[in-house]
Amino acid sequence: MNDRLPDTMAAVLTTGHGGYERLEYRDDVPVSRPGSDEVLIVIGAAAVNATDINTRVGWYSQGADDTAWTGQPLRFPRIQGIDACGRIVAVGSNIDSARVGERVLVEPAIRQPLGWVPHRALYFGSELDGAFARYTCVPSVHAWSVDSDMTDVELATFPCSYGTAENLLTLTGVAAGTTVLVTGASGGVGSAAVQLAVARGATVVAVAAASKADAILALGATQVIGRDDNPVELLGRDSVDTVVDVVGGSGWSRLLDVLRPGGRYAVSGAIAGPVVELDLRTLYLKDLQLLGGTIVEPAVFGALIGRIERREIAPLVAAVFPLCEIVAAQELFESKTHVGKIVLTVD
Repeated sequence: MNDRLPDTMAAVLTTGHGGYERLEYRDDVPVSRPGSDEVLIVIGAAAVNATDINTRVGWYSQGADDTAWTGQPLRFPRIQGIDACGRIVAVGSNIDSARVGERVLVEPAIRQPLGWVPHRALYFGSELDGAFARYTCVPSVHAWSVDSDMTDVELATFPCSYGTAENLLTLTGVAAGTTVLVTGASGGVGSAAVQLAVARGATVVAVAAASKADAILALGATQVIGRDDNPVELLGRDSVDTVVDVVGGSGWSRLLDVLRPGGRYAVSGAIAGPVVELDLRTLYLKDLQLLGGTIVEPAVFGALIGRIERREIAPLVAAVFPLCEIVAAQELFESKTHVGKIVLTVD
């Protein structure tokens, strides 16, 4: 244990469900000490994600007043922030002190406290305090060492979005020769899915605004179609092997129409609307598989670390703000004018 750690730190507290007024920046928040199986991390950078905003406004509640995306009650005040890059500065009694000084990325799905039960996790920045602070504690097993010359800002773009995208591609078995349609391709998960699918040798058709097409093509997509375009008309029925979707909304059924028989659809978001209409005949007559992807298996996050270290993927930083300007950062995020990730620096 480092006895010279400060007693207080700067952090943003989310005080309840609601608007930006629920984000309270303070410099007198107590610094936690790591439990026996935990490490204490000094945060260098933390990225903004849709889940931060969805949790704050209560989007995951599904009729309840105080639940997060696991369906469990959310306790306030909470330090949000699911993406973290930093260094270990102290360890618990069961952890090798040699870990002090390691540069790490935090795996967002914290499974250790639940005994590694399948499809269950506590989420960093949701059920557990997260990265919008100078220091954070996590179980040691979820602090992944990363050997990279990228900056903290660049590395902070990876954990949530790229971990989610890698999970979706793993679930759907995307490999060389596969054709993948990626919706919401200018956002965090979408742009990550484009890069990761290309790294696997797949051909990628992306859905994004026309103003962002050049940026998406630069990531390796072979074609970009507009958000309001009909993919059946442009691509043809039964034309792609896999759909990776973060959009949902009223045009959702067309995504199944472009899937080949035996194709796979995977979803991890619904920014255009969570309620969709499904013709079950399309599902069973085409032998489709519909997959949801939230909790990332440890092997997936480990594979992501490897891709980062081998530079098979590149960070996509849209803007950088200091932590104290979190409202401005989230306002920019919600404007949807950016490509990639918005990052907060913590010092």
